[in-house]
Amino acid sequence: MEGKKIYSQGGRGLKDRGAKEAMIRITRKVEFSAAHFYHNPKFSDGENRRIFGKCSNTNGHGHNYTLEVTIAGEPDPATGMVLDLKELKDILQREVVDRMDHKHLNYEVPELAGKIPTCENVATVIWGLLEPKIIQGRLDRVRLYESEDLFADCTAEKNGSGR
Repeated sequence: MEGKKIYSQGGRGLKDRGAKEAMIRITRKVEFSAAHFYHNPKFSDGENRRIFGKCSNTNGHGHNYTLEVTIAGEPDPATGMVLDLKELKDILQREVVDRMDHKHLNYEVPELAGKIPTCENVATVIWGLLEPKIIQGRLDRVRLYESEDLFADCTAEKNGSGR
């Protein structure tokens, strides 16, 4: 690495003098299956059908969701990990999978009561469930796939401005 000096900063990782310290992101993926339908009680049945199409059928329909959760931070000097991935797996199991897997989101998930369980709203609820449980690193992104070609991201950034 000719012409470039690397300095250790108090065991907090390597960085160039004057450069920002690198941010590490780790991502864990889990899957769950759930049913839902879209319905706004303020709309007429016709308006619900017009806006939400077949997703407004009150019998519901199901998805095999894929959830990716990203934690950002600096690796702990003692372990080399931003967050123990086993701990993250346990949190995801307890807070998301146990709560939502094989459930009807409209009726069986209290955190979604009064909300239309769109991919966006479910991702936001998941963020709210996870954020207080992450005590090492910080929750950076919740990406929820409703299908192979549709996902919603809930991130630590608001309006692209960051935190």
